[in-house]
Amino acid sequence: MKISHNWLQQFLKIDLTVDEIAVLLTDLGLEVEGTESFESIPGSLKGVVVGEVLSCIQHPNADRLKLTKVTIGSEAPLTIVCGAPNVAEGQKVLVATIGTTLHMKDGKSLKIAKGKIRGEVSEGMICAEDELGLGEDHDGIMVLDSSLNVGTPAADLFDIENDVVFEIGLTPNRADAMSHMGVARDLRAVCLLRDIPHEWNLPEISSFQVDNTQKTISVEVKDESRCSQYYGLSITDVHVAPSPNWLQNRLKAIGISPKNNVVDITNYVLHELGQPLHAFDAGKLQGNIVVKTCPDDTAFTTLDGTERSLHKEDLMICDSKQAHCIAGIFGGMHSGVDEQTTTVFLESAYFDPVSIRKTAKRHNLNTDASFRFERGIDPEIGIMALKRAAILIKNLAGGIISSEIQEFARPLNPASQIFLSYDKIKHLVGQAIEKEDLNKILVALDIEINNVSETGIGMTIPRFRVDVTRPADVIEEILRVYGYNNIKERALRYQANPPYQWNDSHKLEAAIAQKLTGFGFMETINNSLTRPDAAANFHQTVSIVNPLGKELSIMRQSLTPNALEVIAFNLNRQNKQLKLFEFGNIYGKKNYHYLEAKRLCISITGAVNNQHWDLSKTPNAFFYSKGILGDLFQGLGYHDLEFRETTHPHFDVAFELMSRKKSYGHFGLVASEMLETYDIDQEVYVAHLDWDALVKAAFSHELRYQEVPKFPLMRRDFALLLDEEITFEALKNTAQKTEQNILKEIQLFDVYEGKNLPKGKKSYGISFVFQDQNKTLTDKQVDKVMEKLKQNFTREFNAELR
Repeated sequence: MKISHNWLQQFLKIDLTVDEIAVLLTDLGLEVEGTESFESIPGSLKGVVVGEVLSCIQHPNADRLKLTKVTIGSEAPLTIVCGAPNVAEGQKVLVATIGTTLHMKDGKSLKIAKGKIRGEVSEGMICAEDELGLGEDHDGIMVLDSSLNVGTPAADLFDIENDVVFEIGLTPNRADAMSHMGVARDLRAVCLLRDIPHEWNLPEISSFQVDNTQKTISVEVKDESRCSQYYGLSITDVHVAPSPNWLQNRLKAIGISPKNNVVDITNYVLHELGQPLHAFDAGKLQGNIVVKTCPDDTAFTTLDGTERSLHKEDLMICDSKQAHCIAGIFGGMHSGVDEQTTTVFLESAYFDPVSIRKTAKRHNLNTDASFRFERGIDPEIGIMALKRAAILIKNLAGGIISSEIQEFARPLNPASQIFLSYDKIKHLVGQAIEKEDLNKILVALDIEINNVSETGIGMTIPRFRVDVTRPADVIEEILRVYGYNNIKERALRYQANPPYQWNDSHKLEAAIAQKLTGFGFMETINNSLTRPDAAANFHQTVSIVNPLGKELSIMRQSLTPNALEVIAFNLNRQNKQLKLFEFGNIYGKKNYHYLEAKRLCISITGAVNNQHWDLSKTPNAFFYSKGILGDLFQGLGYHDLEFRETTHPHFDVAFELMSRKKSYGHFGLVASEMLETYDIDQEVYVAHLDWDALVKAAFSHELRYQEVPKFPLMRRDFALLLDEEITFEALKNTAQKTEQNILKEIQLFDVYEGKNLPKGKKSYGISFVFQDQNKTLTDKQVDKVMEKLKQNFTREFNAELR
């Protein structure tokens, strides 16, 4: 947001430099991100002086040029070649001297240098209006009053305004500071606390008076929920013309292009007081003003010439025949003020912030008015702003106020009442603040003190501070003015708030995400909206009432379609190796109740590892995925993960992930039909896990410390000849049942099928790791267990040792 230093001085006369004011504003929370200079005439006419044409003859080498001698008060006259048809001897003119940079009206700049033009020396330039940035005329040079003294700087002849503009990074909650008065009000508060001399002035509205009531346009508000206040009045005999220089300069300084005196006044008051206004050409209105909504798809053309289709919830300013303005956002093409306007209806209102926000988004409009209405303006300033604008129109456009203020206003909501305890201040700030300073700051912030007790202060918050609703908000306001730099440094006493909890699902999610990232996975975050053909079996689908399109018309019921969309997107860009995961919610509806559940989706496609000279064979994606899942489950405290073969509509090969006789999700090879839907031409493995259930079960047991074993491990291996249909999972289960005390790990380290093996057979290399927590194992103990394992494998699987 741009704030003019000169404009601020109209509210708060203060003898501080621009840099000092910038520091104060930043300390107040109105961070000054930068400053820039403004000149009403670019370059401020530096180097341009009054000169007198002593002689003017025809250029010897050019028919359209003149050779002049011009004195500017220096010892010797200057020779200047001039092409203006009106240059003549005896004229007082404006001369740009050598070294001067001219900033022309078209935005171009020109540096004056000594040179030759058609063989004749030229030592400056006699200037026209547009060459100095003073106007549009280029028909000839500017001829000045003959009484002016030669050598007078041009800057002394014109009302040049120099200003500094603050660029303030305004936070969304500070609706009260979206005007020069709001910013000046904050500055006044710090001046009062620090005893900085200042003078506070508000715009004068005491001279407002109604001249007659010959043009009364009554107001009817039909939608009071969207418009709680509406004020208007008529001004006749208006002369629409360019604004005076002072008004144009104020607007130009903050980046607003002047239009005409009436429109400029509404913009001026908006940035002065923070109250958006709108001026209608009353001659184009039929009947009275009606504030209402219009039927769906009503056509309306805005000031930018765009025809828009209205929504039934868009609040409109209408007359008895048609709509003329999108309330609080943008005016209409057919009632705007132009050069032919003679009667104006001036509007000041308070519109519902939510309604304005929705309408602005629907029509992709972002105006100065909507920016303020969306955040909440001061509900008590409407009439003041209306009177201020009416007085300015009367003074600058010759208008006559021809109606009483037409008023609709619902009772205001009660102002917020807050009790702030001294203990609360000390607890949050870390130190006590003198009670005298507290009272002084609150008064400076226009916060009314109702009562003061030994324990705290009761207060009423002004309605323009829509963001101050809690004691913590008041403390923030106090600290802004008191100064964060005035808080004493002290050693940090850390106390977790809320207290640290080991069974925090967010911590667990972060740990799993970090683990997967360590395995080379990339986290994705996808839209919760999806298309109808991506629905799953999580109860009934939740449909969007007003979707942006069919592709975003329901809430997702599975993360698998999102994963496939990301994979397809990457495959189309030649990224063939993908390892992805996503934590996200799925949605459903059951018995008219909306349900929401968290899921973890892990997906793998392509080679698990990149090719490398030291890697002879990349791991199989299926078994790699199983290993990842096993590691994750083990990290969550599930040491008995079981892959139970099942069927699932999303998978050609599917396994249900079981632990403790409970299902925690599915894993498998994505169905070929589903891959075709997303134009994926390579295998994809996906695990879709019930994260809520995993977290709940993971925290079902208290954390326990287990001492690191002091005694060594022992490893033994079997090379088993087995039938092809025997799985490692079955062998593992049998081994765990055979020995539950000292058998710690069972790993499959080799699989062989092919030459030198009987038909229908395969060979497994399996390792067994043994350890006793209390003593060193002997060979005899381990051999005894290995013999039992051999017997059980032989009996149950007809296995043979190789």
